[in-house]
Amino acid sequence: MSGNKVYIFDTTLRDGEQVPGCKLVASEKLELALQLEALGVDIIEAGFPISSPGDFESVDQISRVIRDATVCALSRAVQKDIEVAAEALRAAKRPRIHTGIGTSDYHIRSKFKSNREDILARAAQCVKWAKNFVEEVEFYAEDAGRTDNEYLARVVEAVIAAGATTVNIPDTTGYCLPTQYGEKIAYLINNVPNIDKAVISCHCHNDLGLATANAIAGVMSGARQIECTINGLGERAGNTSLEEVVMVLKQHKDLNLYTDIKTQLLNPMSRLVADTMRVPVQPNKAIVGANAFSHSSGIHQDGFLKDAQTYEIINPDEVGAEGSKIVLTARSGRSALAYRFQKLGYQFNRNDVDVLYQKFLEVADTKKEVQEEDLQNLASQYQHGSQLALSEP
Repeated sequence: MSGNKVYIFDTTLRDGEQVPGCKLVASEKLELALQLEALGVDIIEAGFPISSPGDFESVDQISRVIRDATVCALSRAVQKDIEVAAEALRAAKRPRIHTGIGTSDYHIRSKFKSNREDILARAAQCVKWAKNFVEEVEFYAEDAGRTDNEYLARVVEAVIAAGATTVNIPDTTGYCLPTQYGEKIAYLINNVPNIDKAVISCHCHNDLGLATANAIAGVMSGARQIECTINGLGERAGNTSLEEVVMVLKQHKDLNLYTDIKTQLLNPMSRLVADTMRVPVQPNKAIVGANAFSHSSGIHQDGFLKDAQTYEIINPDEVGAEGSKIVLTARSGRSALAYRFQKLGYQFNRNDVDVLYQKFLEVADTKKEVQEEDLQNLASQYQHGSQLALSEP
């Protein structure tokens, strides 16, 4: 096991499915699970078996077909939950039970009406129950982001002693700043005596738009698993986006960290999830949004056409995108117009482009985007010496 590998734990089928309107049937989950395995995901969280017969069936079916990835099932710190999760995972080649309990004072006092010592005992106990069924047991300390670090370290030490092989440190409410989350991971590494016996995992939510930044801060501080979803789907504002963290680690080679994700499959996977879960991807979404490799400003277009790296740090082919796009608007310049005409097969000189550009602006001012048909019209009229007519808006 390389100390520089970051394991990708995908929870699209569990946390991602918790988005209102994203409920999947077993056959849809199965199809997505197979594609997640092809993508190179290390762990697939297939569902929460105790929650419904449908979720149990999904985990069971996925367990029967996945061979390379670990199949994980969620449970609460409840013996019956764990038994049902183990039953659903019975056919899995690499099963993992993901169990845990809230550790922040907000959860201990308000949710459980309990105290720290009782929660500490329950945390260790749920791991022991799970360990009766599977070798891989992951413990989650829900709301770890708002948990006192000293108490959190006690919990982590106890669950590792009980047999946890992975310890999940969730920023459940998306509250932490990256410095705070990174310091929390570092504190655990430096203050939990048996921390070397388990992998630390980052599970960050995006309530303040910091999920990706927090997850990266976590692995920079020593965590070696990131829990994430395709397109950043998940409760409320969503989870850490798989495609974002993977490409951050790939681009920043100075971090000396890597994943086994086949990045060329990121855009196809994104589209499949968006279509299956019926949640469109926002156009300006990093890596997989429709505008991620589009350029419409004249200054940007000119720089990009001279050297793509002036405005693109990722080659679209690297993430399976369709390619860079020069989008013509009223803010586009002559170089972009000449480029688009050339792509259509026209060889206009500089004087031609100067004339065409003025007419192009008249068209562009009436439209959000000048289309190929508009360019054909402009070129045809110019070549035939007729007065250039404006396209209909």
